[in-house]
Amino acid sequence: MQATLNLMSFNFSIRRNLFYLIAVLLFLSSCGTRKYTVKSDTKASKAADAMANLRSKPLYRFITDWTGVKYRFGGLDKGGIDCSGFAFLLEKEIYGVTLPRISRDQANVVKRKNIDNLKEGDLVFFSFGGNDVDHVGVYLNNGFFVHASTTRGVIVDDLTLPAYQRVLVKSGSVN
Repeated sequence: MQATLNLMSFNFSIRRNLFYLIAVLLFLSSCGTRKYTVKSDTKASKAADAMANLRSKPLYRFITDWTGVKYRFGGLDKGGIDCSGFAFLLEKEIYGVTLPRISRDQANVVKRKNIDNLKEGDLVFFSFGGNDVDHVGVYLNNGFFVHASTTRGVIVDDLTLPAYQRVLVKSGSVN
């Protein structure tokens, strides 16, 4: 009789533990089905939208392939690239256009366009250090552009930010 009581107690203990295990698993799995939303007004979500809205799939692939590559003055490869080198490679590979290598010279060969009329692949030029052009990026859409940032590497950025608006000196197309 003692053995039967021990066996019943043991079976009850197993059933109770099994019940708790199933309850915990159900709870955890229900947590995994929650829908998490990203605020659609964040800078990251807007940059992602700009990338998703690119008409040129080769441009999309080019940018995603280069995103995060570190800035290196004079660089022209995945080990490091500068802004004019990035624009130079992008325009050549995606649009078949050969630009000069330096941003100031690149600005001299573009046909000026109003910022409101920019199209995918147009260039935007900045002067962070005075009057001369010293930075270039490639316009995407909806106020976003891609460039090789000196601090963040190749990145999609918001052209409407005051920091860029204050130093934007020219925009236009190569054709």
